[in-house]
Amino acid sequence: MTDDTLTLRQLWDQTSSVLQSRPEARWICEVATALDGAEFDASLDQHVTDRMVQHHDTMVGRYRAGEPLQYVLGRWGFRRLDLAVDRRVLIPRPETELVVEAVLDLVGDRSTRRIADLGTGSGAIGLALADELPIDGTEIWLTDADADALDVARSNLAGIGRAARNVRIECGDWFDALPTDTAFDVIVSNPPYVADGSELLDESVRDWEPAQALFAGSDGLDDYRRIVPGALRHLTPTGSLVLEIGADQGAAVRALCDAAGYRAVDVRTDLAGHDRVVVATR
Repeated sequence: MTDDTLTLRQLWDQTSSVLQSRPEARWICEVATALDGAEFDASLDQHVTDRMVQHHDTMVGRYRAGEPLQYVLGRWGFRRLDLAVDRRVLIPRPETELVVEAVLDLVGDRSTRRIADLGTGSGAIGLALADELPIDGTEIWLTDADADALDVARSNLAGIGRAARNVRIECGDWFDALPTDTAFDVIVSNPPYVADGSELLDESVRDWEPAQALFAGSDGLDDYRRIVPGALRHLTPTGSLVLEIGADQGAAVRALCDAAGYRAVDVRTDLAGHDRVVVATR
């Protein structure tokens, strides 16, 4: 059924006025009409259907009620991927793309590489690596203790095409999901790192994103205290641990790596100059 009174262009214009944002209005209209990019532009003077308008109105209502846009859309871009996201997983963020770059720098030129992405959530890090590394010689393990999060990661696995054959998904708490007789060239993780009760956390993040993927004890370091020493038992002799960290955690995580006995520890900053990535080499 088609709404003969409303074109896609008019729907976009009306949504832009309501949201006071033309890009966000377009994203909602794209999802509501299942049209992207050039196809969307070519259809601006076509009439929308009642079903499209109903879907659109539902999304606008959710967004205006405070739900993050990424959850409203049900997807979000991360590097070259378009990932499914919902309240079971964290929203992928640009800072995490730097973690992927750090791993690519370590193993991109090797003939073979085995990587474990611990606490994978939506699968953003591990799937981006599988997508960008050579098909031949690559093995990626995605693990998470949350079976619901792994369901999201599985739904995203199909989006990487042929590279999906290199990915294995396992449920377990940190290293419990990894085989004891297999060594990894890189173990990578974006673990929970927000201190319990932190007042610095944005309200929309606290109210909507999964608490188990955010909070890690009174100082935000509880999971690093497990991951940093534990990784040594699963890395190759020259393997590396790559971690995303909070903006004020560089010194603390470096100290944990030094105490565990890593040979070299590099704390890298994001585009804002904040500590963001730790690379610790065995």
